[in-house]
This record gives sequence, C-alpha cells and structure tokens, in this order.
Amino acid sequence: MPATPAAAPVEVKEPEIGADVRPDRPWVVIVWNDPINLMAYVTFVFQKLFGYSKEKATQLMLDVHYKGKAVVASEPRDKAEIYVFRLHEHGLWATMEHDE
Repeated sequence: MPATPAAAPVEVKEPEIGADVRPDRPWVVIVWNDPINLMAYVTFVFQKLFGYSKEKATQLMLDVHYKGKAVVASEPRDKAEIYVFRLHEHGLWATMEHDE
C-alpha cells in the first residue's frame, strides 16, 4: 500500500486590527434626460418599476427633465444593476454609481 503524504500545515492569517470593515456603500440609480421619451411615459415607468406614487414619480420625472438627471433608487449593487437593466428595457438612459 503506497504511503500518502501528510498534509502540510497551513498558516492562517489573523485579521489586522483596525482593518476597514465598513459595509459596502449603496449604489444609486440615476436616470438621465433624453430627447425621446415623453414625460408621461417616464412617470409611468417610475411608477411601474419602483412602485412610486404618481406624485413622487412626477417629481422625479421633473428632476430628470429640468435638472438633467434624478436619483431614482439607492440599493445594493445587485439590485441597482437590475434596475438599470430594466430601465434600459423601457428605453430610458440610466446608470449607477456609488452613493457619496
């Protein structure tokens, strides 16, 4: 019977004291103004995707229209990516970035 080699000991590093263990910052989903989509459609999409009231969706749409962009959600990265994807599916220009 062949001899099996003994497993070599593994060195485990202890976490450094004072290491940065802050939770991941949320990601914000930004919708940008575009010359194509009607304001009523943008309001409808915000209500449909985010469940916003007509008033909140309208205010966000007006921010997009007059300010050029609006933050429509603040989520963990995976949820923010899904929102951006779904906004693109609806023809809106959306990006995401780390919240400051």
